[in-house]
Amino acid sequence: MKFITFKQDSQNRLGVVDGDDVIDLAASQGVPADLREALEQGIDVLAAARRAVESHSSHRVRMSDVTLAPVVPRPGKIVCLGHNFYDHAKEGGNLKPVYPLIFFRGATSLIAQGDPVVRPYVSEKLDYEAELAVVIGKGGRHIKRENALEHVFGYACFNDVSVRDFQKRTSQWTIGKNFDGTGPFGPWIVTPEDLPAGATDLKMELRLNGQVMQKTNTSDMIWGVAETIELLSECMTLEPGDVIAMGTPAGVGFARTPPVWMKAGDRVEVDIERIGVLSNVVQDEVEGK
Repeated sequence: MKFITFKQDSQNRLGVVDGDDVIDLAASQGVPADLREALEQGIDVLAAARRAVESHSSHRVRMSDVTLAPVVPRPGKIVCLGHNFYDHAKEGGNLKPVYPLIFFRGATSLIAQGDPVVRPYVSEKLDYEAELAVVIGKGGRHIKRENALEHVFGYACFNDVSVRDFQKRTSQWTIGKNFDGTGPFGPWIVTPEDLPAGATDLKMELRLNGQVMQKTNTSDMIWGVAETIELLSECMTLEPGDVIAMGTPAGVGFARTPPVWMKAGDRVEVDIERIGVLSNVVQDEVEGK
């Protein structure tokens, strides 16, 4: 199934996609309008969505008429992996990673399908990174790899847009990964029953103005989803609604000769097989706003 967060009367609503329509799960099933809140309460969101679809609920709008929000608007944690593909690790100078680079994003960086990626006025070095996002459905600590996928609610597309000169100013990457308007996330979450276990063996590519810049398969990740959940939960409690961004493959702009930086008017698309296409257009930030 596919779940979205959409905007209605200036409020976020949780919906399930049913053909060309979206069913409002709060209106139809009394599910909290925020996915993270619903998961934290232990609500079986998938069962509620099935009931709404099977009952042909009238609480629906056309998908083409909705304005999307990030699929999880305010995750408790957004944990991001760096150098999780050997080809990207090599182009970044880390020839044989033995542990993933891990950094955090804040919720204020997130944007939805169709929202503008904002190129900050303090930098021209805006780069793209196609990634698979994992949304945690059931929390836990010290989760074993063999049980880890039971903790996944679903998968989405993510673009870990990076401001490279700020990223390189420190040994930690956080500052270059948290500019407002640089975290496209969506357009929807696809639940695990519609995908291979751990979202493996899915084609993934990023297109910039229609040109393929990154092309890979999720099976090429160094640390897969189950192993990553085990690794992260060694040190932190993963909570419902947390998001894990699984890292990007080779082909990023900074590693090209000459470098390719995104500019106003560029369209950037993350396309993951059986999950969807996340599309955004770049616009310049207005200084002082």
